[in-house]
Amino acid sequence: MKTVITYGTFDLFHVGHVKLLRRLRGLGDRLVIGLSTDEFNLGKGKKTVVPYEQREEILRAVRYVDDVFPEACWEQKAEDIRREQASIFAMGDDWAGKFDHLSEFVEVIYLPRTAGISTTDLKQVMQGLRDERVDSVRHALDHARMLLDELAKLG
Repeated sequence: MKTVITYGTFDLFHVGHVKLLRRLRGLGDRLVIGLSTDEFNLGKGKKTVVPYEQREEILRAVRYVDDVFPEACWEQKAEDIRREQASIFAMGDDWAGKFDHLSEFVEVIYLPRTAGISTTDLKQVMQGLRDERVDSVRHALDHARMLLDELAKLG
């Protein structure tokens, strides 16, 4: 049995995640995921929208995924590879070269990302919508202040 191991945050789960998981599973018979904990993400300067427990539940519901375990630090990968008896370590190509040192334990593969979608893009869109909403409320408040000032002048 050939086990594939990967790691990630999988926040705001989207079609790019599904396509990556399908390709990863196609590399072997079993796919296991080290899911970055909320605390580990904070240490990396990332704040997740969806909490760990929910991200784990989503991943476990995906038919390509056989198991999920917490990723709490960078250094755990070699031990995880041994424990899971992984044959392949695979990541998106945005990590190309960063995990080559693991090739002494396992075959290391970097897969191309799905074009046109990323969690970062989704977060930017959400921030843009939030900014528009704040601007709209500010505009309404400014208009209300102006009306109150006019009413005060009349009274």
